[in-house]
Amino acid sequence: MKQFNQIEKNTISVTSLTEGTEEKRYWFSRTPEERLQMTEILRQRNFGYDATNARLQRILTVAEFPQG
Repeated sequence: MKQFNQIEKNTISVTSLTEGTEEKRYWFSRTPEERLQMTEILRQRNFGYDATNARLQRILTVAEFPQG
């Protein structure tokens, strides 16, 4: 996977949800799989990607039962 630069977190953009922008039309024309894939790419750009933490964490707990 390509490494991306960190996203500038100090910039905020506010727009109307009812406004029919070109970008909005573009994303509505994509399949749900394509939108989800891009969401994951943006998440990795923002928070980074660490292959060692990509798996689910496993926790082992030993429970002792009373004898008797």
